[in-house]
Amino acid sequence: MIRSILAVVAGLIVLTIVSFAIEAAADPLLMHLFPGALPDAAALAGNFPARLFMLAYTTFSIVVGGYVTAWIARRSQLTHAAIMGAIEVAFTLYVMIAAPFSEARNAPRWGWIAGMILMVPAACLGAAIRAKQAPPGTPALAAQVEIHHNPPNS
Repeated sequence: MIRSILAVVAGLIVLTIVSFAIEAAADPLLMHLFPGALPDAAALAGNFPARLFMLAYTTFSIVVGGYVTAWIARRSQLTHAAIMGAIEVAFTLYVMIAAPFSEARNAPRWGWIAGMILMVPAACLGAAIRAKQAPPGTPALAAQVEIHHNPPNS
């Protein structure tokens, strides 16, 4: 139980660190490269290409978080990653609705919704990547998937 909680929390922490690190590097770079189109953070939040880029790196960050979650969990990797993704959806939904900072208020709803749609599948993709890299004899995602997709023998 403690390992499960630790795995999900670690995945959330890692995805947050990866996402914020990319954002900390990319936002100033984008504003420097395109000062006419992106003069400040508010313009960045409402710019379609910038939002697509944000969606891409956020999805990547969630894949990394799903990978870490599966790696720490060791068992039921897909389930743990899906739970981590669902918790991230809940956090994102809160930020979208409450808009606790100005960039959140300026961001278009489609970006929030697209991100939330991709979160659980991205986390599961991270778990699947981890399962493919697991050494032989390790409980892997493949075992979970086979259980759910193979009909019982008659």
